[in-house]
Amino acid sequence: MLKGAARASLIAQSLFYVASGINHFWRQHFYLHIMPDHYSHPLALVKLSGVAEILGGLGLLLPATRRFSAVGIALMLVVFFDVHVFMLRHPGRFSEVPEWLLWARIPLQFVLIAWALYYARRVAARSGT
Repeated sequence: MLKGAARASLIAQSLFYVASGINHFWRQHFYLHIMPDHYSHPLALVKLSGVAEILGGLGLLLPATRRFSAVGIALMLVVFFDVHVFMLRHPGRFSEVPEWLLWARIPLQFVLIAWALYYARRVAARSGT
């Protein structure tokens, strides 16, 4: 059972991904706009990533699915690097996003991946695997 700060962090992370996933449907036009040109079916990918974020966030809350969800979120964030790099390579297309923010998202991805994997490791350590 998680205690104190670890539990608060888990709930915050869960809410972050659920809200982010909902945002994929609420502000779909923004996510379509940032999809790299080399992706086929961008609308389907925006919806799929939104569902994945929602399910991953909810899955973090359940001990039985926490490790799977944490690893899934980390892998999803690795895939998202392609979008971030695409935006960095074409900053003129994204004038609504300050360039410093485009750069800041890269190290932030590493922080988010580590945050997700923290819970995968906690579950693995507790179960002895």
